Amino acid sequence: MDVVLVGLPGSGKSVVGKRLAGRWRATFVDLDESIEATAGKRIPEIFAEDGEPTFRAFERDAVAALGPADPEPSVRRVISTGGGAVVDPRNRWQLYRGRLALWLDGRPEVLAQRLRRSVHVRPLVAGRDPIGAVRALANARSRFYGAAMRVNGMTEVPVVVEACDAARAAWLEAGGQKGGRAAGRPGATLLRAESALGELVIGAGIAPLEVGAALRRLGARRAILVSEPGAWIAAGEELGRALDATGWLVETVMLPQGEAAKQLAAIEAAARELARLRVERGEPLVAIGGGALGDAAGFLAATWLRGVPVVHVPTTLVAQIDSSIGGKTAVDLPEGKNLVGAIHQPAAIVTDIAFLRLLAVDERRAALGEAVKMAALGDERLFELLERDGDAVARGDAAAFESGAVAELVERAAWAKVEVVLDDERETGPDGRIRLNLGHSLGHAVEAAGSFRELRHGEAVAYGLRAACRIGRELGLTPGARAERIERLLDALALAVAPLPYRLDAVVGALASDKKHAGGRLRWVLPTEDGVVVRSEVPLELVSRVAAGLLGGVAAEATP
Repeated sequence: MDVVLVGLPGSGKSVVGKRLAGRWRATFVDLDESIEATAGKRIPEIFAEDGEPTFRAFERDAVAALGPADPEPSVRRVISTGGGAVVDPRNRWQLYRGRLALWLDGRPEVLAQRLRRSVHVRPLVAGRDPIGAVRALANARSRFYGAAMRVNGMTEVPVVVEACDAARAAWLEAGGQKGGRAAGRPGATLLRAESALGELVIGAGIAPLEVGAALRRLGARRAILVSEPGAWIAAGEELGRALDATGWLVETVMLPQGEAAKQLAAIEAAARELARLRVERGEPLVAIGGGALGDAAGFLAATWLRGVPVVHVPTTLVAQIDSSIGGKTAVDLPEGKNLVGAIHQPAAIVTDIAFLRLLAVDERRAALGEAVKMAALGDERLFELLERDGDAVARGDAAAFESGAVAELVERAAWAKVEVVLDDERETGPDGRIRLNLGHSLGHAVEAAGSFRELRHGEAVAYGLRAACRIGRELGLTPGARAERIERLLDALALAVAPLPYRLDAVVGALASDKKHAGGRLRWVLPTEDGVVVRSEVPLELVSRVAAGLLGGVAAEATP
């Protein structure tokens, strides 16, 4: 097996790593030394002469050169990483899967003192206030380090070495490489973040372990699983068996499939089942399913006994990157979608990308409409990933999963939404959370025209994105090149390309019940060069003309 040491600059990864390698009779690998050998120069020189992007490229190559994880239980290699190596999602995909990752944690003030005394120059800290610089790095990187097993790195080196040895023994006793497998592949936690939106955990093959951990933190006496038939067969049943095998009393509450779950009558039936089970205040519900199930189960949790905790286990791509994050819960009315709801933040979100292998191609492809939206909000790396790997992700190519492309897409899109929601949780700011509604005005309108049954949500958002690009372009807000890039990506992903069989007056009429009205005007979120802008002065004639063009299919002439 390989042991990987991660942590901030000054946390002692090299010193501890050498001691551990000697203790375990293993090979010590210092990634920074490997980079310097390849580049033929010291790391400070690479930063100074070539820039950080060049260094990060060397770093990715050094991680890739490690090859696959060693499956043997004895330690073969101890790998010391640079402090920023695990910021890159692909590096974590390589380093954390099938390997024991240990986080040498320490207080920034102590680490800063160590750096002051160190003979080694740390480029991201040099020339700055060390304490402030290390604190900033700690805040930015804690979610990446937090995916590893934490070891207190603030004690003497021999004590840290003993703690690492104990962590290794505990990991092996708990199942180690075997305990985290899903579909025959090594399981791994890739990201763990604590925030006001609940704990977000992303990984592969992690659902039983992480759901059990969340229930224990919440003091649960049983696992109350809320799902729907499709998600239950695909993911819930196996998760329930795994929880039962580890000692949990498992109860189940079933909602209807799809948007049928988001009816007040369905919520009433589920609430009566909770009454039969005598679910008490404070008992958490575990929501297993896609976006509609998460909305409904979240609303059930928000209203049962005036609110009980909920743990989301999103099983679809659209739920993992969008709907499970942010605390919005809702049910539909005949007059419109999501008109009755509440903000109810989950206690935890357990995002297991292994579930995505089980989805139909059309379901993954549709979800990419939401991913394109997040890229259009200003995430260039996500945009490039979708342009390069988006179609392979939609098809479910094995290479897209094994390379880490799927994991990176989920992480980037999900965390981008976390950051937006943290800035404006209840959508009260003029340019805050409403940005996430890019593509949703006309998107919800075409969903409503199809009675919320004929289009998947991500497909509808893709039509709305095209509309936003064309409206923004005509209003002079969306540069032509930006609009063309977004639409070209939608073309490549085969999204929003077919004509829609809906009447124009039905689509335009549905806009009247859109939740994004303020002062009697519908607020449109429109793309700019590197983000979005919110405008309410959009002529109805322009909206109708653009909608008519989209109803005719992508071949219809875009607004010049």
